[in-house]
Amino acid sequence: MLPTWDAPSSTEVPSRRGERGTAVLLLNLFLIGLAVALDPLPLTAFLIVLPSERGARKGAAYVFGWLVSLGVVVTITVLATGNNPPKPETAPTLAALAVKVALGVVLVVIAIRHRRGMGREPRKPKKPPKWQEHVDSMSPWFALGLAPALQPWVLIGAGAATVVEAKLSSWQSFLALFLYCVLASSSYLAMEIYAVLRPAQSHAFLAGFRAWIDNHTDQAIVLGSLIIGLWLIVNSLSLIF
Repeated sequence: MLPTWDAPSSTEVPSRRGERGTAVLLLNLFLIGLAVALDPLPLTAFLIVLPSERGARKGAAYVFGWLVSLGVVVTITVLATGNNPPKPETAPTLAALAVKVALGVVLVVIAIRHRRGMGREPRKPKKPPKWQEHVDSMSPWFALGLAPALQPWVLIGAGAATVVEAKLSSWQSFLALFLYCVLASSSYLAMEIYAVLRPAQSHAFLAGFRAWIDNHTDQAIVLGSLIIGLWLIVNSLSLIF
């Protein structure tokens, strides 16, 4: 059963149209949540924090900070609309769609830039950030704050622009937004749970996973940014025109 989000309309909207709008909204949240969970750059940072000394504790703080940040963005967005999504073809709705188009363009540009860079000579390794040098002595509080700082905010912004369309009118609606936050954190939750339950085996897995990400970061960024960017552009323009 689809969550009973009320599709905004100046007149009563037929049930089929409302269900279709809800399905598109859920698809948007699913794609964006999945992209957030699989973004390679914050994943790489987490794969440095988790195997460090007392990594499970710092990893838990990282995951908590990640979830709290997502929850705060969703809550602020819903409160900003007063749980009353703007009606179609009004200035607020068009503004939200324009934001999604702009963010889609940014993602496509990111994909193009990384694709062009893949054909050039290997780049010199960047100097790691200072926090990596002290990762073993890092406090859980620092890890908690590190997560929001490393989140892919272009994707988070796209998620917020999508949540603008949501009206929380049933427990299914709240559950869908909760699951969006969980999906966007799923990769981190899975690795944290594995590290806690299988600490000995997890080190080899995390090292192998980090090596794979290091070798496929550009490909992942190109593919993910292109798919989400084009989807945001096409879907939003179809609702504008």
